[in-house]
Amino acid sequence: MSEALHPAAPHHLPGFITAPGDTDVLMIVMGIFLIGAVVGVGNLYLHLHTLPERMAHRTHKLQFEIVAVLGLLALFTHNHLFWVIGLFLAMIDLPDFITPLRRIAGSVEKLAGVPAEVEPAEPPAEATAHAAGVNSPAPKSEVRSHA
Repeated sequence: MSEALHPAAPHHLPGFITAPGDTDVLMIVMGIFLIGAVVGVGNLYLHLHTLPERMAHRTHKLQFEIVAVLGLLALFTHNHLFWVIGLFLAMIDLPDFITPLRRIAGSVEKLAGVPAEVEPAEPPAEATAHAAGVNSPAPKSEVRSHA
């Protein structure tokens, strides 16, 4: 039983129209392209989003942490102002005021005769010498000149 085509129907179908029961190749190709595009755009977005943190990585620890917090706030609140502030803060090189102040405080303590406190981040000198297997040197007597 051969049915005649309707006179208004096209006699030639385009290549993207598949016959019933055949695999739709165009749909599979577009699905793979869509998954690749979503992953690519997401990767680009996250790479752009971490730009201030990567710029601030070379700066001081406090400045880097502030920029990282601003980046997280921008990510979770969708408030772009936090990202812009973090970007500007990462571009600015803040001067180091802490190190000279610590050195001044250490010198004043040394002049006053107050024993210097060991910072918790640094291991004590005895522990370092003991771990290396070296005897710690005997304490030197302080020689002060009175002028």
